[in-house]
Amino acid sequence: MQTVLGAGGQIAEELTRELYRNYTRDIRLVSRHPRKIHETDQLVQADLTDAEATASAVEGSDIVYFTAGLPMNSELWERQFPAMMANIIAACQRQDARLVFFDNTYMYPRTSVPQTEETPFEPVGRKSTVRAQITTMLLAQMSEGSIDAVICRAPEFYGPDKTRSSTNSAIFDRIKRGERPMVPLSAHTRRTLIWTPDASRATARIGNTPDTYGQTWHLPCDPDRLTYQEMIEVASQVTGKKIPYRTVSRLAFRMSGLLNPPVKEAEELLPRYRYDNIFESTKFAERFPNFPITSYREGIAQMLKG
Repeated sequence: MQTVLGAGGQIAEELTRELYRNYTRDIRLVSRHPRKIHETDQLVQADLTDAEATASAVEGSDIVYFTAGLPMNSELWERQFPAMMANIIAACQRQDARLVFFDNTYMYPRTSVPQTEETPFEPVGRKSTVRAQITTMLLAQMSEGSIDAVICRAPEFYGPDKTRSSTNSAIFDRIKRGERPMVPLSAHTRRTLIWTPDASRATARIGNTPDTYGQTWHLPCDPDRLTYQEMIEVASQVTGKKIPYRTVSRLAFRMSGLLNPPVKEAEELLPRYRYDNIFESTKFAERFPNFPITSYREGIAQMLKG
């Protein structure tokens, strides 16, 4: 049995499809309101902040994927993410199940220095601090040998369907609606983005490869990192239309945040866009040399032609 905690999001749905295609049809989907993707999927309704509900959801599992996300709300993150991680660790320990944690890069330094699996955490802001806290919780248990777990870390998403990210909402979703894209802070810094189907396929591959456990893995991305200006140029080529864009300053975000709480919550992450984001996934490429990676041009074409 392989169990996906946090079913319903884009990563979880694509992970479920990949598990079904290539690894197992014995899949359990867990969330507050789970829905089947395949006829054979098992559904469990559970609140992962409830220890007993989490234990019951994990019961009988061989591999457990923690992919749950929360709305961009610092207070909610501080209240729920640590409880979720503690409950999931305890449930996996009780069941002797392997844990695959789908992580992000919020806790990494806000610099242009290339990021590897050994990059130290330097969280700035409430949400970054929470992400560092829950990852450190798991790393401590892994170090003690009390759980067989692996961390799959991804940079910012872009992708099809329900993919939620700043880049999708500010750039590609606006282009699809015929609106001018809004570039945060700088159109000229290099961005490492991960195509969500690639992230899910790589997570399934790692989760079903026993010798990857006990480690952190950066998930694979196109190494030809583009700036937002270059991405918009690709979008212009794909659509056959010249696409103008607007660069939005931090002051403009701050003023907008006075009236729009979600924008205010996102402001914490804005400084990351001032610098090149060089997320290295060499370790994954060396371990899985035949894993196909979607290029920016392929991904952008798929989004805008779909």
